[in-house]
Amino acid sequence: MNERYSRQQLFAPIGKEGQKKIREKHVVLIGAGALGTGNAEALVRAGIGKLTIIDRDYVEWSNLQRQQLYSEADAKERLPKAIAAKRRLEQINSEVEIEAIVGDAGPEELETIAVKQRPDLWIDATDNFDTRLVINDVAYKYNIPWIYGACVGSYGLSCTFIPNRTPCLYCLLETVPQGGLTCDTAGIISPAVQMVVSYQMAEALKMLVGDWSALRGKLVSFDLWTNEYAAIRLDGVKKDDCPTCGRHPSYPFLSYEQRTKTAVLCGRDSVQIRPPARREYDLNEVAELFRRQGLQAEANPYLVSVSLGEKRLVVFRDGRALVHGTKDVQEAKAIYYRYLG
Repeated sequence: MNERYSRQQLFAPIGKEGQKKIREKHVVLIGAGALGTGNAEALVRAGIGKLTIIDRDYVEWSNLQRQQLYSEADAKERLPKAIAAKRRLEQINSEVEIEAIVGDAGPEELETIAVKQRPDLWIDATDNFDTRLVINDVAYKYNIPWIYGACVGSYGLSCTFIPNRTPCLYCLLETVPQGGLTCDTAGIISPAVQMVVSYQMAEALKMLVGDWSALRGKLVSFDLWTNEYAAIRLDGVKKDDCPTCGRHPSYPFLSYEQRTKTAVLCGRDSVQIRPPARREYDLNEVAELFRRQGLQAEANPYLVSVSLGEKRLVVFRDGRALVHGTKDVQEAKAIYYRYLG
């Protein structure tokens, strides 16, 4: 018995055979924030074969309270979360193959992974329903299960979606929720994060070892502060005319409009700009461009950041940019094109 995984293998539903199966699997984790870092560490410690981490953001000081893989040094350097997570996870378990993608989890990106890599499972650790509905479409189009998770304040919820067996997220929601509480407006306590991670990871392990009959089959929600818990069965929720999992699926969230979307980041005074044409920036040239305009540029190998009074512009190698200090998309675009042309 491999001593590293000995206690996990002693758990009868996993055992030696289950451990071998875990070692052969590939999980894609979308988001490397609170839920993402918790799931990533648990998967790596469990001995997953390959873990792909996708995240578009970088480490900030406000992340350190609950995003367990990051350090003060990561925040000082504004290190992309996917990179910082990969570095820490490789120290935890060098046997696991870890792929870090600094970028959006949009339709094009996720479909490329689905087609070329055929992962065994998607785990949602995002902070917005737009991305979750993209995950939902890709999962059902390519027949790859996924696990939904969300938390805010002391509240959390999770649900497992399996193509051809369960209704999808769109069946449950029908439309994208507008507004609502976020970690940036209502705060969050770390026990709520860990509880959602526990629900997600338990379901993940069941699927990774092939124990499908043990899956929960319910959407669970809880509030740790008010001591409330609820579980809703998914039976009877599926809709025959659902555009994602119905009789004639059209996968609406994989449309061209979704691929080019400019987004206000959830609960934050920040806008992400995705240029119409994909481009790769030479960050040294970007930094020099800013300096020629009299701006103080801070750079690392993954991004360039400049302060613009009460606003900040952060440019990534893949052409994306974050404009902090505004929720106005037109204002953010004006700033982007003013300084980047």
